[in-house]
Amino acid sequence: MPQLKSGYTTGTHATATLLACLYEYFDKLFIENLAVLLPQGQEALIEVQRESACSFSTIKGDNDDMDVTKGCEIFCQLTTQTPQRLKAQEPSLLEIQGVKIYVYAGTGVGVVTKKGLKIEPTHPAINPIPLEMMQENSKNIVQDSEEIFHAVFSVKEGEKIARDTANAKVGVLGGISILGTRGIVKPVSASAYIDSIVAEINVAIAESQEKIIFTLGNSAHDYAKKQYDESSIIEIGNFVYDAAERLQKHTIKRVVFVTSVAKMCKVAQGFKNTHNKYGSIDFTEVKKWLKAELNYDLGDEEFVTLKGVLQTLPNKYKEPFIKLLGYKSAQKLKEWFCELGLQVKEVETITLPNEIKEVLTW
Repeated sequence: MPQLKSGYTTGTHATATLLACLYEYFDKLFIENLAVLLPQGQEALIEVQRESACSFSTIKGDNDDMDVTKGCEIFCQLTTQTPQRLKAQEPSLLEIQGVKIYVYAGTGVGVVTKKGLKIEPTHPAINPIPLEMMQENSKNIVQDSEEIFHAVFSVKEGEKIARDTANAKVGVLGGISILGTRGIVKPVSASAYIDSIVAEINVAIAESQEKIIFTLGNSAHDYAKKQYDESSIIEIGNFVYDAAERLQKHTIKRVVFVTSVAKMCKVAQGFKNTHNKYGSIDFTEVKKWLKAELNYDLGDEEFVTLKGVLQTLPNKYKEPFIKLLGYKSAQKLKEWFCELGLQVKEVETITLPNEIKEVLTW
């Protein structure tokens, strides 16, 4: 198997462009390869390009992660004049040895508009760790003075890229976020998806939602948007247990879980992650459930999909069987919620496409 390619975060690349601007201003140096100190002590060598006076760009490198920002072009413009004609925002502030650098979201970088994220409204969507990286890396460049600078970060086609993220839903408007906790993008990591789940949960909580809607699959998400306040809907991918874990810091009392019949069956069978790489439905167990709970014998026929089971069942058994899956899923979710010490006291499962509901309260 070929070795997977890692890369560096938008935060690391944005830091490099700022450093290049500072080197030009203070040292009259045009540096094209910047060594950026990462949060855990490693160094990243980032290539930048000078666009104009104290203005540099960089291209976020390719990697093997499921990352919509790879290949994007990030810019930084440093000026001593307050920038004009930017979107409404309150700049973030870096203070370095008497120097102040106000940080702005330019074209293609989002602005936070809702509470619950790591950045308060209405600041640029540049997370705390990238800001700390900028501050730490700038210490050896800036001279001891009381000068005031304004750094505007932009991303080419950032608004278009942001459409493939959860930014708009969590209230980050106008472009992508500048992210990264370690500065390095790990290849084929679930961390970015989990981070998006955490962000959406935090926003839902901040907006005083009384319940959380977990959806698994596009159809489930589309259904939920027609039924519930969108800010309470969390698309969890296959990460059922991981999403539940992210409720530990909150006081949610009710969870609604919406998915297809096949995914519902997997949860009923205890799959904490419903991706196929973690296993397939146990049809021997499905047959046992039908026999024990509904007194129906599927016989010796072999099945490879739940759709095949449903096509074989007589009509009078189909809805009771789906309700059984919903109930068993609710029981499994209750078990996990209790195991995690959550304050959830009610779970409702909704199995699509027929919207068959089961509620379990404890």
